[in-house]
Amino acid sequence: MSAVKVSIAQINALVGDLAGNSRRVLEAARLAHAAGARVLLTPELVLTGYPPEDLLLRPSFVLQCDRVLNDLCASLASLSGLHVVVGHVTSQNGDLRNAASVLLEGRVLGTYYKHELPNYAVFDEQRYFVAGEQALTFTVDGVCFGVNICEDIWLESAPEAAAQQGAHTLLVLNASPYNIGKYEQRLEIARRCVRRTGCSLLYANLVGGQDELIFDGASFAMDASGALVSRLPDYTDGLSLVEAFSDSRLLACPSNNLGIAPTAIAPELGLEAQVWQALTTCLADYVKKNGFRTVILGLSGGIDSAVVMAVAVDALGADNVHAVMMPSRYTADISQIDARDMVKRLGVGYEEIAIGELAANFDQVLAPMFAGKALDATEENIQARLRGMLLMALSNKLGHLVLTTGNKSELSTGYCTLYGDMAGGFAVLKDVAKTLVYRLARWRNTQSEVIPERIITRPPSAELRPDQTDQDNLPEYDVIDGIIERYVEQNQSAAELVAAGFAPDAVEQIVRLIRINEYKRRQSPPGPRITGRAYGRDWRYPLSNGFRESL
Repeated sequence: MSAVKVSIAQINALVGDLAGNSRRVLEAARLAHAAGARVLLTPELVLTGYPPEDLLLRPSFVLQCDRVLNDLCASLASLSGLHVVVGHVTSQNGDLRNAASVLLEGRVLGTYYKHELPNYAVFDEQRYFVAGEQALTFTVDGVCFGVNICEDIWLESAPEAAAQQGAHTLLVLNASPYNIGKYEQRLEIARRCVRRTGCSLLYANLVGGQDELIFDGASFAMDASGALVSRLPDYTDGLSLVEAFSDSRLLACPSNNLGIAPTAIAPELGLEAQVWQALTTCLADYVKKNGFRTVILGLSGGIDSAVVMAVAVDALGADNVHAVMMPSRYTADISQIDARDMVKRLGVGYEEIAIGELAANFDQVLAPMFAGKALDATEENIQARLRGMLLMALSNKLGHLVLTTGNKSELSTGYCTLYGDMAGGFAVLKDVAKTLVYRLARWRNTQSEVIPERIITRPPSAELRPDQTDQDNLPEYDVIDGIIERYVEQNQSAAELVAAGFAPDAVEQIVRLIRINEYKRRQSPPGPRITGRAYGRDWRYPLSNGFRESL
């Protein structure tokens, strides 16, 4: 019976870095060849990175993609017997295609065009690509391989076409972004595919952060019964090696010279560990890929800034993280004590800039125009905007990227200040609900206790007026987050929320706040997407909106 060694490459590609991405593929190919692989599977659009978005509308970009593919093909000529399946963009008769080519010893054996073009959530491939219709299979030492790309295996047509052409094993290139629960969903789709076709399946996924998207890797090999044979770790570059047989069996081939663990199946992470790794990966790659080295944030002594600082240190190292405490007359002494404590635990750079006099100057300048008007959120927002201005000044002068510290619950309800605490370059907790922020803090402290306990247990407060707490005007966060999860992420109606047990007043309040604060969210910085529907690419609501949802 025939058997062929196949390697899966899990690669961190940078959108637009065509030459760099090609080098990454070539390096993986050399390692796979040295380990005896006859086939190397790379991720979807690995040469361009994913998603290339409107770079695809530039003819010069597409032409350069073709040149880089040709150069890569020539560079692989010396790796005798190695079939490299590489994801790329190409134009065919004027139609742009999401493609995968099989490269062997300096020539192209065949090219497959993705059949199913997703056009939902963060995907808009129908804006750019024309779908393919033909199957592609190739045979190596008696084992027949069929090529599919990502969404193809979510439906029946493309995998079954490959099986009908005799495929024993499906090679699936993927650019599948992470969200909570996505890995389990991929496994279920893959199991459905192999049971329907009778083929085994190898799944290569991108890894790393690309703007707001996070690719978790977790590439795997699955036999025709649906059993997992091999799994690469989350959030790391790497290679795996399996043996594919002409009867659709797969066997894992651990190989230390490929840099993979002796165990064939890397363990899955728990939810908090998944999210923490997603946030650190996305932040680290955003900083690196955009030419920054250091970050700065406003530290308040509260839970959100504490978690952001811990994420930043884990992502970038303490030497590259700087924190500024900017107390006002409403800042509690324990906030400063706790902030200093955490700074000491993590060893980051730290400064304190009191804003009391600055705020008083603003009050004085505006007093004639505000005469006869009571104090309100205006004066509170001045304090937040002073802090934002100071952080941006330090960013301009010293080159730090400013991290904002607001979470999804605050962004949903507008409990944040435009040009204040929303001012910055990257919003680490943009898609993280407040209740999950607390869970992350608890989990991080199980690794090492970097967040002082009082920061976790104190009632949350913006400290912009005397004795202020977040719950002065809002429901408890478990109620807020439950409504946000159902209304924003699951698209349930207000009536469905009430039927699920939420108080009508709370539903009406939160839904209204979500609606009227769209203008703020449009101006918020990018941040990691960890749910199935994040603000930004997933959420496209009109600013001028006359629709009102009834209970």
